[in-house]
Amino acid sequence: MTTFLIILHVVVCLGLIAIVLLQGGKGADMGASFGAGGSQTVFGAAGGQDFMGKLTTAAAVIFMLTSLTLAYFYGQPGSTSIMPSTVAPAATAPAAPAPAATPAASEGAPVQADQGAEKK
Repeated sequence: MTTFLIILHVVVCLGLIAIVLLQGGKGADMGASFGAGGSQTVFGAAGGQDFMGKLTTAAAVIFMLTSLTLAYFYGQPGSTSIMPSTVAPAATAPAAPAPAATPAASEGAPVQADQGAEKK
């Protein structure tokens, strides 16, 4: 479910960017605001909302709904996180050095194994 929402969110985001960049600026209708043909419109000098405006509104609503839904899903307690819940304490003292080898062990003397482990 969240994977679908993330994909939809990214697609709508890219679509919203493209829609906004394709629209003409407000300066393009400057002649209509001074009365050049604006008196014959029902909605005034600004005119009604065109297809690109409706498409922008729809994309913005979908973008906001997916944003809120994803925030709700990832804000739930018990959701997975990449951060550990506890952090192990760092060692403050260096490790103790290994004890020195005895001369008998270093000269190749046989070392006796634990005899209790071999008995059944």
